[in-house]
Amino acid sequence: MSATSTTIGIGDGAQAVDRAPAPSSGAHRRWWLRPRLAISGTIVLLMIIMAAFPQLFTGFGSGPTENCDIMLSNQAPSAAHLFGIDIQGCDYYTNVIHGARAFILVGIVVSAIAFAIAALVGAIAGYFGGWVDAVISRICDMAFGLPFILAAIVVLQLFGQRNIWTVIFALALFSWPGGVRFMRSSVLEIRHREYVQAARLLGAGNRRIITKHIVPNAVTPLLVLQTLGVGGMISAEAGLTFIGIGLTPPAVSWGLQLAAARDYIDAAPHLLLFPAIFLTITVLGFVLFGEALRDEFDPKGK
Repeated sequence: MSATSTTIGIGDGAQAVDRAPAPSSGAHRRWWLRPRLAISGTIVLLMIIMAAFPQLFTGFGSGPTENCDIMLSNQAPSAAHLFGIDIQGCDYYTNVIHGARAFILVGIVVSAIAFAIAALVGAIAGYFGGWVDAVISRICDMAFGLPFILAAIVVLQLFGQRNIWTVIFALALFSWPGGVRFMRSSVLEIRHREYVQAARLLGAGNRRIITKHIVPNAVTPLLVLQTLGVGGMISAEAGLTFIGIGLTPPAVSWGLQLAAARDYIDAAPHLLLFPAIFLTITVLGFVLFGEALRDEFDPKGK
């Protein structure tokens, strides 16, 4: 790209002033094609599609508990059953594919709830400051004082039957303080910028300033942080379910499959292997995707 020049009139004469070429926007338009972001984004998209439409991978009309034969239980992988047979004599490939839904739903919904709370509360704390900031900060400090997994275990013990929504409730209840602090620090950096001051001088109220100027300009780093957090929420749900505190049957999830496989590691290692591989790939995909977004949109890293 060649440098452009602008003619500026000075008195009766004129001089050409060379302008530095504007950075090409073509590369930025193709940021999604960068290898790490493209690969991790493909993994994330594939897992979301798998969770939303498992029949695309297993065949329509094929459920996790259909066509089961207890006499075939724990058989190793074969041409007829790619992932083998599970304890109940059901096709393990179908079960593993259907197990993605619980994990992806928990991870995304919990992160979305944490994002919404953090964006609102953090913006209020950073914008108003003073006693409002002090109260919110102390509440966050108290929440940080509770070990995350231990607090979730205590809440989940209150429910006799634990399903996806009770697990989401328990995890979302304690997943927002870090995001609130992150959003607060972002708002503190921009609340005195010119466009905020201009909006205030033009008579805009606090609500309009927060929703139209503060949040849209401070929320991108928080969005990246919560994308990173999806993998953590998936891991937390897996851990809770594995120790018997998370999801309970008849739910289908990788955590339940890993928990059931503990007693069959020697006789049927495939029961542990396949859900562990899918869980690892999913968590790694979300973490790498979040890190790639952070590297792309964090101005401090430019």
